Amino acid sequence: MENVLIATVLSFVVTYFSIPILIKVAELKHLYDEPDERKAHKKRIPTLGGIGFFSGFIIAATVCVPMLQNSPFQYMMAAFFIIFMVGLKDDIVGLSPLKKLIGQLMASFAIVYLGNIQLTNMYGFLGIYELPPSISLMLTYFTFIVVINAFNLIDGVDGQAGSIGLLVSALLGAYFLHVGEITYAVLGFALAGGLASFLIYNISPAKIFMGDTGSLLIGLVNAVLVLKFIDVAGNPAGKMPIGSCPGVAFAILIVPLFDTLRVFTVRMLNGRSPFSADRNHIHHYLLDLKLNHKQTTLVAVTVNAIFIAVAFALQSIGTTAMVMGVIASAMILTAMLYIVRKRRLAAIQPILAPAAEAVVATAAAQAKILKVSTEGILQDK
Repeated sequence: MENVLIATVLSFVVTYFSIPILIKVAELKHLYDEPDERKAHKKRIPTLGGIGFFSGFIIAATVCVPMLQNSPFQYMMAAFFIIFMVGLKDDIVGLSPLKKLIGQLMASFAIVYLGNIQLTNMYGFLGIYELPPSISLMLTYFTFIVVINAFNLIDGVDGQAGSIGLLVSALLGAYFLHVGEITYAVLGFALAGGLASFLIYNISPAKIFMGDTGSLLIGLVNAVLVLKFIDVAGNPAGKMPIGSCPGVAFAILIVPLFDTLRVFTVRMLNGRSPFSADRNHIHHYLLDLKLNHKQTTLVAVTVNAIFIAVAFALQSIGTTAMVMGVIASAMILTAMLYIVRKRRLAAIQPILAPAAEAVVATAAAQAKILKVSTEGILQDK
């Protein structure tokens, strides 16, 4: 218990005092996230916030994780530093999607192959239990890549990725603390402490963004925690077994996971790269309904928390029923949101159209006047 408490406080304090320094550095070096037509912010914001809670998280984890024989912690640390370097380079100079994917695979390899953390059992999903080694590896790597990118892709609204990351890591950390898995409890609470401190500066109006440095780290740590959760909670002889644990794990990550899988699917069906940018995320839908950043974040976190509570309450229904129910519920809610957004945009279109036409007409008239004036000057010469 002392390890967890110290890790939480240490991570919070280190992050809290790091962020103001990082804001000044970003301003001096002009390291900003520039606004454009796709992004929700309208002014330049420093992007080095991820360095702050990475520092707090790493220091807290290094100090407080107990040194156990055959512990995978050293391989996790290697993976955390790999993903940190990938995110940092992308924030400062940019990185192609392929190179980011290679870095994510390297980090996943350190944990999966060296640390031996794998998804080996489906616990009855579609009648499947033990997985063959090859299928287990492929599914584990797929899970890592999706979860890592899920937090990266929902980081489009002030506070959203950090708040959901805080919810997930604190919940899983509390579970591991209860069952005596101190290493993972420390990781969960160290990340939660750093994110709680970071959100002081990131809740709208944001003073700093976490950037890929932060969002990729949140995804990687929570991927480790959720896979370990499935392994521990699925053991019927464990201290606190959870029924339908893969379905419960999916519900714990429902907002980032479902949004990412949905957006990837839509992009690929349209013949585009799954990593191409657009305004098709759930937070874009909420912003189009005129919710502000705080309201959008609150809706996302509340929905995620409700899914978690319902999944724990209904854990006895079976893994297949749980997963299908979670997916069906998420699809229905997203479809309702899409329809409401579409109707709102259709309703305001007649109002916006005359204004747009007036702007175009004014620009055309000014261009015509400029052309006539230019021709007159040339004739005089």
